[in-house]
Amino acid sequence: MNSEPIELAAALDSFTDLWSPRIVARVNDYDVRVAKVEGDHIWHAHDDTDEFFLVLDGELTIALREAPGGERTVTLPRGAVFVVPRGVEHKPSAPRGASILLFEPTGTLSVGDRHESVPESVDATTGHPLQGA
Repeated sequence: MNSEPIELAAALDSFTDLWSPRIVARVNDYDVRVAKVEGDHIWHAHDDTDEFFLVLDGELTIALREAPGGERTVTLPRGAVFVVPRGVEHKPSAPRGASILLFEPTGTLSVGDRHESVPESVDATTGHPLQGA
């Protein structure tokens, strides 16, 4: 991992793939990932970890399936933070596109432990190394 400061705008400029997070740093056993997103992700859940979202640019919505309350949606404008609790099914989306930062345990799969069918537009990954930033 890089021992120099990482400029997040440069990191985001270094790739174009959507829903394909890049690892910009590691903190203990956690990855700090950035991703460009647009359109819909998939319904999924992380059984053993919460998922932290910070919107760097644009707007992200996250649909949640919470028992016993059913479904609700949260909207995250630029600068907003939200944590999806472990085990809660959720579906991020960004109709007009967004850049996000994620903080989760190293090795966490981007489509969770339980998920619906993964389309080609979504990268099922534990994060890619950052190149060229």
